[in-house]
Amino acid sequence: MKFSGSAMIILAAIFWGITGGLADILMDKGWDPLVISFYRGAVALLCFTGWFSLSRKGGKIFSAPLILWSIVAGIGVAGNFTFYFLSIESTSVPIAATLMYTAPLFVMLASFLLRIERSTWFKWMCIFSVLAGIVLLTEAYDTGSSAVNLAGVATGLAAGLSYALFIFGFKKSAEAGEPQTVLALAFLAFCVALSFFVNFEKAASVLKSGDIGWFIAIGILGAGLSFALYTIGIKRTAPSTASIIAMVEPVTAALFGIVLLGEELSMMQLAGMAVILLTITVLSVKKGD
Repeated sequence: MKFSGSAMIILAAIFWGITGGLADILMDKGWDPLVISFYRGAVALLCFTGWFSLSRKGGKIFSAPLILWSIVAGIGVAGNFTFYFLSIESTSVPIAATLMYTAPLFVMLASFLLRIERSTWFKWMCIFSVLAGIVLLTEAYDTGSSAVNLAGVATGLAAGLSYALFIFGFKKSAEAGEPQTVLALAFLAFCVALSFFVNFEKAASVLKSGDIGWFIAIGILGAGLSFALYTIGIKRTAPSTASIIAMVEPVTAALFGIVLLGEELSMMQLAGMAVILLTITVLSVKKGD
């Protein structure tokens, strides 16, 4: 059971990493990041609606807390998808994926502010370590560098913050309902929220384009199948193990960007990536113990 759970999370993380690369390909073809994000969520909604319908056993399914927290999760994942793709557009797949991986740091800072957990020297050292890693990754120390712009860094961190919101909303909603119900409601909220920002003329043009297959692949691999695998796998895996496994996503995204898309990172940027991934993983493992 433990192995099967770990395998599911690894597969989900690989799919998420590949999704960033596929989105980068579509953006190079001229597609709007908002349109890509919308289709990722819309295809996922179809998947989760089907899962919900097949698993429904009757009785009371919905409750106010379930609906409320599922909406919070949906808004979080909408922000995560959109800001992640915007960050890729401004920077690169490896950098955007690594910045998004700072999500546990935002969860910890929120816990400090809400007094859910107390701050310690170890946790603050982790915070400064991640900040140092971000400086190296984005080459912020070099004022003459044009490798990374401020918008790319801001949207990458916003993707991490949005993912933290999704984690919080999903955990709370999962206490009130089954994962398939939570995910169906969350991605319904996702589509509603993004409908206020997406250009529907551009979105409709996808259906008649030769790239429709790429959009479907992003929706299935990047949300529908991957989220289902993750939610099932997390129940069978220890939190500390899941934290280590999660590092597969930014590593996969980095390899996709470097090997297949020809993106390049300097030694200092690779060092910054390593510092961020290692620090966040150690922090997550320690909290999971």
